[in-house]
Formats: sequence, C-alpha cells, structure tokens
Amino acid sequence: MSLKFVSFQPNHLDELISFLTTERWEFHGQPIVSQQMVVNAFERGFYTGIDTKSFLIREGDQTVGFMRLFDLEDPIALFDLRISSDFRGKGFGKQAVNWLTTYLFQTCMNLIRVEAHTRVDNHPMRRTLASCKYVMEGYHRQAWRQANQLYDSVSYATLRSDWESGNVTPIPIEEFIRS
Repeated sequence: MSLKFVSFQPNHLDELISFLTTERWEFHGQPIVSQQMVVNAFERGFYTGIDTKSFLIREGDQTVGFMRLFDLEDPIALFDLRISSDFRGKGFGKQAVNWLTTYLFQTCMNLIRVEAHTRVDNHPMRRTLASCKYVMEGYHRQAWRQANQLYDSVSYATLRSDWESGNVTPIPIEEFIRS
C-alpha cells in the first residue's frame, strides 16, 4: 500500500484524461468531466504553473488518484484531491493528504497554512482531514453550488507551526458561542 506521487508532465495528459473522465466526482464542483474540459484546462495551465503543481498518485503501475496543489505563491495553499472509487476506503486519501502537507511545507517556505474545502456531506474526506491533523475552522451555509443546488460546505486547515511541532492548535470555540 505504498503510494508514489508522480509530478504531472505534459506526456501524462492522456493518462489524466482517462482518469478524470471515467469517474463521477460527486463531491467536486464539476462531477462529470469531459475530455475537452481536461484539454482546455491543460492548455490554460490549470495543472502546472508558477503557483500550481499536480501529481498522479500511483500504486504500483496503476493510477489510483490525482492531486492539484495551487495558490503556492500565496501564504495559504489549497488542494484538490481525487481518489478513484475502486481505491477509496483503503487509506490512500490519508496517505495523500499527509504527503502533500509535508511536500508543501518542505518546498514552499512562504506557506503558513494549507486549507481544504469540501461539501458538508463528504464525510470520508472530513474524516481524512481530521485524521491528518487538519482542524475544521469554518461552516459555510449554502456556499457550494453544484448542479443548480446549494450545499453547505466546511473548511479545514493545518498550520505550519502545528506541522513542525506535531501539535494541533484548536480554534477558540468560545468565539462562536459568544456571538
């Protein structure tokens, strides 16, 4: 169950197209992705660039996931993580989040935090983030539009200082109660 994280290169485009178009990505803004959408995004520099880096996630010779890390020039980075439905529930998401967190803090010295946003009903991702020491910091009502529906969303983050110390700094919950 050891994963490899392969830096996305232009020669991986066909593999990425195959990966993204053969699944339904229920908890992503665009659940159904077409070949043309991937090609257009690639041509716009969506997958690689000055502040964006992407990785294919492989187990052996099989692609089991994909991650896109972005806003790398900012002090706060974000990521998009997709694990193939055949490989969910096997701990690959946790391995990927732990890997990307370490990668980001080791290679982007400007970062003070890494954030993740997901739909409130994406319970597997929420459990993964919590198990990787990401703290839920926000609850956003009707903030996620998808297929003409509004969903609540949640935001999680980890701090560089927590990553370095191995601690988890809780949010001051009394601030929510007080208001």
